[in-house]
Amino acid sequence: MSRTAFLVLVTFCFALAAPLAAAAYFRWVRAARPAVGVFGTGDVFVMMGFVVVLPFAYLALPGWGLPTVLGLVFAGGLSVGYERVVTHRWLRRGLILGLLGADLAAWAAWRAGAAPLWFTAVNSVVVLLIAVSAANLSAQGGLRLRHAAWFTLGLAVYDLTFATAIPITQKLAAAIQGYPFAPSAGLRVGDLGAVIGMGDLLAYALFGVTAYKAYGRTGLRVALVVVAAFGALAPALSPLVIEAVSGHRPSLIPAQVFFGPGAFLGYLLLRRLGPERRMAEILGNPVNRPADRRARWLGPPAPAVAPAASVAPARPAEVRGPVRLS
Repeated sequence: MSRTAFLVLVTFCFALAAPLAAAAYFRWVRAARPAVGVFGTGDVFVMMGFVVVLPFAYLALPGWGLPTVLGLVFAGGLSVGYERVVTHRWLRRGLILGLLGADLAAWAAWRAGAAPLWFTAVNSVVVLLIAVSAANLSAQGGLRLRHAAWFTLGLAVYDLTFATAIPITQKLAAAIQGYPFAPSAGLRVGDLGAVIGMGDLLAYALFGVTAYKAYGRTGLRVALVVVAAFGALAPALSPLVIEAVSGHRPSLIPAQVFFGPGAFLGYLLLRRLGPERRMAEILGNPVNRPADRRARWLGPPAPAVAPAASVAPARPAEVRGPVRLS
């Protein structure tokens, strides 16, 4: 298989897995609502602030500090995001420690000379789980498709700036290479490798789940088309176009440069269908309640049994002594 075909295949699979898994999480799991209220327009600027600051914080850490911080971030994200999935506290902690331990063991085996497939596969599962839960915490907390569209558009400007004018993206990508808990997903088989950043997966999951929340299956279908075209195919095939035009093939393509405008156009298209559904409307619809969904498979709940005194049939009063009719 050629490098380009491998890159397209891996990027396409991971890019579509993020919104599909996020929509499934949204349908079956009700995440804990934030205690500080709901997300709004101001929170988009706060999120962008974190996105801008985090790369500088990562690069300022010493060599051992980066994987330590990332491991703590991964553990916290999995614990909060899947609190309603695995409700038993110690079982949830055990699963998280086992998953992160498997990630660390696969990395150690790779450093010892084993095939890198296991490390990239296990690490990709961890990163995908975090992106799915983080997107749902935002969407179920009040973040709307309009906010997600503006956020991805801001990410496009950010990626373009920090990949060209200020090459922070390249430095960060080089810094996380060779460390456990890398914030990226992908596969590496022999000489073939393909990587997609955790921020990109989060953007795809966030746009997909907010589109699904806002416009149901129609919104999800549009989101999947946008993710496939602008989040997977365009970034994967653009190096060939750039190489054909300029003779130079770039090693890093900022995916949000393509996805941000595509997601915003998808939002404008969906907006023509009408106003977005809010979380309160979805929670108020009996079809979307987990108990009612379980009833489809288990049957309707058994009727409550009333106390014997209230369901006993009425009996004629006992008559004592002779009865006189007058």
